[in-house]
Amino acid sequence: MRWLRRTWAALPRLGPPGVVWANRSWLAMGVAVGIVLTILFTNGVQPLFRESTEWEKGKLLVLSGRDQSEGGQRKALIDQWNAEHPEQPAEIVELPPEADGQRSEMVARAKEKADNVDVFNLDVTWTAEFAQSGHLRPLSGVDTSGFLRRPLESCRYQDKLWALPFNTDAGLLFYRKDLVKEDPLELDDITTTSTRVLRAAQDARLTAGYAGQFADYEGLTVNALELIWAEKGDVVDESGEVVIDSERTRRALRWLADGLKGEKPVVLPGSRAQTETLTTQAFRDGEIAFMRNWPVAHRTLQGNQDESAGRPRIDFGVTQLPGPSVLGGQNLAISAKSTKPRAAQALIEFLTGPRSQQLLFERGGLAATRGIVYQDGRVATQHPYSGTLLDAIEDARLRPVTPYYSRFSDEFRAVIRYALDHDGELPANAEKSLTDALQGR
Repeated sequence: MRWLRRTWAALPRLGPPGVVWANRSWLAMGVAVGIVLTILFTNGVQPLFRESTEWEKGKLLVLSGRDQSEGGQRKALIDQWNAEHPEQPAEIVELPPEADGQRSEMVARAKEKADNVDVFNLDVTWTAEFAQSGHLRPLSGVDTSGFLRRPLESCRYQDKLWALPFNTDAGLLFYRKDLVKEDPLELDDITTTSTRVLRAAQDARLTAGYAGQFADYEGLTVNALELIWAEKGDVVDESGEVVIDSERTRRALRWLADGLKGEKPVVLPGSRAQTETLTTQAFRDGEIAFMRNWPVAHRTLQGNQDESAGRPRIDFGVTQLPGPSVLGGQNLAISAKSTKPRAAQALIEFLTGPRSQQLLFERGGLAATRGIVYQDGRVATQHPYSGTLLDAIEDARLRPVTPYYSRFSDEFRAVIRYALDHDGELPANAEKSLTDALQGR
């Protein structure tokens, strides 16, 4: 370091010429050290003490569930990234459509010693589990302004940012305009309207008033939570305590259990075996007046709105649920084993940027995670329910945040199945079993 020797040589000597180095003043040495440190930390040597910001080269592998966007818009974004970044090409590897299968495969890949996954596209409920298990690398230096509050909240765990929200979701209430004249504000309003239209027998196809997803999978967890919240009950409070044993919770479960009974039931009995696709089909076939579903059902119904296969046209509307929706969606996170973390973070920021989010929503129908997208006129034209969806997302709630969410969801569904078979009553050990599951016991 020639400049350092010149700096040292230029320091004043306090003794006569020829005095050896050991006799130099300690004051002069202090001045020298100060000058050196100042130069190091204010000039070009500083990057030697920081991690390199240069992107690593090589393929980036993204492990994800099935792309449900219209026209494969996720793939279109990856193609755009690859065209702009040929030295860091990305590839999406899709897993089976079932959420439980996706999680199992991702966990298995994360545990492999020589795994080559760079980015996980996680369900919002898995962030805590993957972070706690050491499968993720926390993000740093990310501008999070512009993201909707709830989706971004699902990316944090223990005060660290582990992911960025790729797409979000919230449940909506679909209804037939020819049968329903006012938006229901409470579960009792659904009961009243359903009873009226069933008695009026305006449509011979109508067999029940309402349907959700009550088969034994994550849909049951989501639907049960939303019904409990609609009655202002709760299952796990903000402090993480299980509080399911309340009259408000029982009221919601009795509403569902009682609604499934009778010759003209308020709740479609077949919905105990229904997923989102089957519920959409029942609504399209005219069997029900109300349907709880994700926004993706709007695209399906809109595409089949005209008369086809002898079925009359279905004119439908969309509004918010009587209570808060469960927040859905997926988050993009960097694998802890990625050998290209800087390039992986750049890819994540690209896929969650404002322009990418607009394309995913406008062309693909996947709800955007950035607020500015909902202000775009083309989005509002393409998706007229977007304002209602934005309100639902902002009012939505996260499912219990725990590394053991999968275990909790399994146990919660067992509690709900018991309640549906016992007139809405809870099993005696409901709170203990849910507390144990929530804490991984």
